[in-house]
Amino acid sequence: MVRSVGQGLSDIGRRRKNNQDAFLVDDILGLYIVADGMGGHKAGEVASTQAITTIRNMIKSGWSDLAGLSQRPPAPGRIPDAVGRRGLRLMESAVQAATYMICAMADYDPSREGMGTTVSALLVRGPTAVVAQVGDSRVYRVRGTEVQQLTEDHTVVAYQIKNGHITPEQARFSPYKNMITRAVGSNDYVQVDTLLLQAEPGDRFLLCSDGLHGYLGLDEVLAVMQQEPGSAVQEFVQLANQRGGRDNITALIVDLD
Repeated sequence: MVRSVGQGLSDIGRRRKNNQDAFLVDDILGLYIVADGMGGHKAGEVASTQAITTIRNMIKSGWSDLAGLSQRPPAPGRIPDAVGRRGLRLMESAVQAATYMICAMADYDPSREGMGTTVSALLVRGPTAVVAQVGDSRVYRVRGTEVQQLTEDHTVVAYQIKNGHITPEQARFSPYKNMITRAVGSNDYVQVDTLLLQAEPGDRFLLCSDGLHGYLGLDEVLAVMQQEPGSAVQEFVQLANQRGGRDNITALIVDLD
């Protein structure tokens, strides 16, 4: 049985007056989330915290079903179909529930109009892992000496690069590089990207907000992730602050054994 253990750290950074990032480590559920909130009057903090609370409650309600299914040994090299299908549906439903809740809260309180949050979430159930993504926080996987970005940024610049409108070098100087195209809570529905993975002992995952990954290349992610988790999350935060710390910084490492 593959087990997961997470450790996270969040920092206000050097430019912001408050920390609108939030994260969750729940080793019992095998659930890990990074959320980067947005909105004035501390509404971003409300959005990111509410998203995590809603997603966790939804996953917890379906946990016993998934836990039972994940006890069934899969065929060699395959993800159990039942766990995968239900895990994907559960994660997407949880994120949709969060966007509906945040949108309703903003409708009720005009001072929170326009609040929302990114969500990058990882659920590990036995040999199965599910990733859910909205916005521009990220999930990376390190397997051996290979690091892979598992999520796609939902930003104007990422769309332009993907469609060949600009180059990655031009994107570095684009005034739109922090403009996201999807957020949890900005409307009462959001398109959620989901990804199903086979979890293997020794895999390490990094979930982080853009306040961190905006300062790092893939080679640096790999180098820092060679350390033990407590030291690694501290070094990630230190690196982001040393390089400007323009945004809140959150790093969450998940180890599978």
